[in-house]
Order: sequence, then structure tokens, then C-alpha cells
Amino acid sequence: MTTKKQYIIENILKKPNTDFSKDKYIHKIERKTVEKPVIFVGTGTCGLGAGAGKTSVAVKEYIEKNKIDADIIETGCIGLCSSEPILDIQLPNYNRVSFEKATEDKVNQILDSVFINKIPDNNLVLCQFENENKKWENVPNINDLPFFKPQQRIVLKNCGIVDPVSIDEYIASGGYTGYLEMIKIKKDAEVCEIVEQSGLRGRGGGGFLTGKKWKFALGTPAEQKYLICNADEGDPGAFMDRAVIEGDPHRLIEGMAIAAFAIGATKSYIYIRAEYPLAIKRLNIALEQAKDYGLLGKNIYNLGVNFEIKVKTGAGAFVCGEETALIHSIEGKRGMPRPRPPFPAVSGLFGKPTIINNVETLSNLPFIIKEGEKEFSKIGTERSKGTKVFALSGKIEKTGLVEIPMGTSVREVLFDIAGGIPNNKKFKSVQIGGPSGGCITEVNLDIPIEYESLIEVGAMMGSGGLVVMDEDTCMVDVAKFFMDFIQRESCGKCIPCREGTRRMLEILEDITHKPLHNNQHEALRRFKGVTQLEKLGKVIKDTSLCGLGQTAPNPVLSTIKWFRDEYEEHIFERKCSANVCTELRVFSIDVEKCTGCTICAKKCPTDAILGSRKTPHFIIDDKCIACGTCDEVCKFDAIIIS
Repeated sequence: MTTKKQYIIENILKKPNTDFSKDKYIHKIERKTVEKPVIFVGTGTCGLGAGAGKTSVAVKEYIEKNKIDADIIETGCIGLCSSEPILDIQLPNYNRVSFEKATEDKVNQILDSVFINKIPDNNLVLCQFENENKKWENVPNINDLPFFKPQQRIVLKNCGIVDPVSIDEYIASGGYTGYLEMIKIKKDAEVCEIVEQSGLRGRGGGGFLTGKKWKFALGTPAEQKYLICNADEGDPGAFMDRAVIEGDPHRLIEGMAIAAFAIGATKSYIYIRAEYPLAIKRLNIALEQAKDYGLLGKNIYNLGVNFEIKVKTGAGAFVCGEETALIHSIEGKRGMPRPRPPFPAVSGLFGKPTIINNVETLSNLPFIIKEGEKEFSKIGTERSKGTKVFALSGKIEKTGLVEIPMGTSVREVLFDIAGGIPNNKKFKSVQIGGPSGGCITEVNLDIPIEYESLIEVGAMMGSGGLVVMDEDTCMVDVAKFFMDFIQRESCGKCIPCREGTRRMLEILEDITHKPLHNNQHEALRRFKGVTQLEKLGKVIKDTSLCGLGQTAPNPVLSTIKWFRDEYEEHIFERKCSANVCTELRVFSIDVEKCTGCTICAKKCPTDAILGSRKTPHFIIDDKCIACGTCDEVCKFDAIIIS
């Protein structure tokens, strides 16, 4: 009897150009049709954080209790993190239907209704996945939802939909066939040319043409060459790489196999942070499956190609996202950057030609090779081709992952796709590109998302994190947060980054803290520091060794450029209008409301509140540390904060 594995190898992998549009067996593997109920639970990290683990347990208990023969599939994140946990159900002859916020207490109600072919009346139904099966009435198609409609999903195509640890499902949907056909008929130089002509640029930072970068390594003679996938992803607010690996690890593996063939590499590493245990687990399972199907190893499908992948876990140092520091870490050395040239494409890992691409860049390759470079280059703009994945977080209605064509405006992403700012608050800014990026303000919301346009307004594509801020945000505090992160993550090798970022952080701390009245030199020191802030930032950019240091001042320079009035308010008025910088708050007591109960005086940690019992109290400014304890304990709303 032919096993599923044998059927797939003999009929798909060994015949990659075969048309399977009418193959019923393949349709079953893809779940276009099902013979028994299938229940999908989104168990990416975000889903598990929202309670998907308990949802999955509740589903299993329901199935066992009601003696229902059904399959339970754990998927990755579909991108709509704010709706987690997400539960999908596919019945025989029916479209797959999806429910949001399906916590464990909602499972029975949802399953009771769906198993009698009804949609529960609990406002949890999200959408349906339209197919050739019977439609659910009054349930929108997933591609008609405002969150998904403007998206064009290449990298995220399978995330949240397929079983991430099923190589059969990935192959049935066309996976690995493009790679096998490529190594059968193409030469390495041809693949480099195809990728260059597609216009694919690095999705991790500088945006250099990927195919052009590959040609440097291909043209460097060496007995051994290496490919490294940078999955370190250390930016606050960025979780694209994690979600891709958790939801579709085989797409990354195929992309790496394509890249390795193009540059002549037979060995590769995936450098991933140890804080991603679920991604590592699913990645290791996928790698074992790829080996079992003969897609990794020696003489792949008798085509003379050798390729192996090793997983290297990093300790979470932000600087190891820089490619030369990453190489040092893999080699067992301290993760510190080195001067360039030579560039890694010429002399990298163990002194051999090495190409480093991130997860998103590599995950675009299966589409380019299978569909062609012209199809990919049709997407996006003249200068920036394809799509870009962004991680949306902060003060936004729909947090999660979106994949949009290059050229889409920032406004469309934030307001049309993500639903705008919650609680009727006003939009203030969005930090794009992580700690090394910059701010986009209301003035620039309509700029197209492409590499050059973002640089022109003082931001950068970076990894693709979008942290949204509303009117209650203090931009000086935001700059201080990112500068604190960068200063702590600096490797300390070069003076401009090590000392410069520390000094910038000290200046920011000075202007967000209450001045000491007994220090006659503080005001002068404070003013001199502020006048040096922009100059110091430019020196750090010009003289730092690696990309981390060269972009470290961006959050400060960007916020000064667009929110100079907030800096001046902090410096000259010693005030934070957003009331975020707690040490600049001024507390006083409304004598009309104060009853003299003495609770605030008893709780004040610095004895800054004076007054007799049953008479209005008052606060001594010099002793007040603006901790807010008085406001927390006052029962009469008598504390005034200004």
C-alpha cells in the first residue's frame, strides 16, 4: 500500500511540473475537502498568551465527551493578534469558519452550534475561508474583512491557515517544487540574476538588492561557502520573524535552499534567539521532515546538490543582529562587530564567503522562483518591489501582522487596515524601524512605504516594527526609552556608541527629572547638555563602527525634528503636558476639597505634606518627589496635578 509520503515523493517532488488541480488525494491533504470535522486552534506565541492553550484543551475535552471523530490542528498566527485566541472549524462539505476571542469558556457554545450547522449568536464569528464548499450565511469572506482586504500575502500566505509541522500540506500547496525544478534546470548564476531582476531588497535594514549581494559571494572562489539566516529579531515591537517560523517554517527552509544553491553554499545556519522556544521547536520538526523527504542532505534527488542546515540559538543580544557580530557569535566568540571591508560576502563565517539574509527576505524566494521574477516585480513601486510585513503594536485598534504591497501609505496601514486609534484619541506618531528607526507624524502619514521615502523623512524600513502612539504619549520619554535600550545593548567596542549613547541618555534623564534646588550648577549643566544633544547624535552617526551605533541617535534626532516643542517644554518650563514624566509633575492640594483627613500626609514617603487634622493640607514643593501616592490615597479628589 502506497503511503502518503511515497505518493508525495513519487507524484509531486519527482514531477514538480505536474498539474494537480483535479487530484482528489492532494485536495484532501490541502483540506479543500474533508471527510470529518477539523478544528484549528491558533497556537502561535500571541495566541498562547491570549489563552489558546486552554482553548485547545477545552476543544479536546469536548470532542472526547461527545465522542466526535474530529482532527485538531494547531496552527500559527494568522496576523490578527488582537482577536486571539482564534478557533476555526471545517465541517465536511462546508467552508472553514473562524471565530475570534474564543476563550475556553466559549468553546462549548461555539462547537454546539457549528456541529448542528448554525452560527452561534455571540458576536464571535470572524469570517469564512471561501472554497467550493457550502457557504455559511451572513458570514463575511476573510478577504472582505478590512484588515485582510488590502493585504497581499506572500510571506504570510500560509501562516495561521496550515499545519506548520506538516510537510505534506506544504508540498501539496506547491512547496519545494519550485526549488527542485530550479536545481534541475538552472545554474547558480541564473538564480542570482533572477532574484536581482525581481527587485527583491533585504528586508532587515539597509535594503540592498539581494541578488546583487549574492553575486559577490558567488564570484568569490572558495572550497566552502556559508548561508546564514538572521532570525535574531531584537527590536522592541518586532515579531515578524517569530510568527513566520511558528506558522510556516517550511517556507523559510525552502527559501534558504534556494539562496544556498545560488551562492554555491552547502552549509547554513539559522541564528535564532533562545527566547523563541515555540519557533525553535517547530523549526526543528520541519528540518527533520525535510531531511526525511530527501530535501536536505547529500545529492538531493540525485541532482548533485548538497545542503544542510543547523540551528544556532543566540542569547538575545541586540548587537548580534549586526551581521559581523552575529558571525562572531556563531564562531563561539563574543558578539562584537568588526570593521568592514572585507564584507562577509567575501570573508565571513570562519573566513569563508558568507551571505546573511533575514527570515522575511528568504521567505520571499519560493514565490519568486515558482512564479517568476516578473510576477514579483509587478508588486510594489519602481524603487521598492514586492511586499513588506509589519508588526503593529501600541495604541492601535488591531494589533498584529500585516503584509502590504510596497507603496501603500502609512495612513492606509494604520487607519484602514488596523482600524485607527482606540478610545477616540488623536494620532500622534508611529515609530517605524525599531530603536534604529524614526518617527512618522501626522504631516507624513500619506507617504508611500518604500525604502527611500522613509529615509527622506528621517525614518527607515528596518525590521518592520510599527509602534503607534496617541496624544497621551510623551515623545521625550519615548526617545529616552529607546536610548536606554540601545545604551544597554551596545557591545561597548567603539567609543562613539559606548560613551555617546550613555551621554545622550544622561541628557534625556536630566530633562525628564525634577531639578535639584540645592545644586547651583545643575541648571547650567542641564542647559549645556541639551545644546549638545543634536551635535552629539550626528557625531555618533558619523563615527560609530557598526550599524547599531550609526543609527543609535535616530530616535532622539527624529523626535527633536518633529516634536521640538515638547523638548523645549521639558527644558524651559520643566513640564510634561502628557503627565508621563512623573518627576516633572507638580502636585498641589485643592483647599476647597481637602477635609484634613491626614491620609495623604501619613502615606507621603518624604513627609512633604503638612497640615492639621480637619484643616486643609498643603504640599512642600522642595520635598515632593512626585510619586503620586497622595493622589492614589485621596478619597476626595483634592489632589491637583499640573
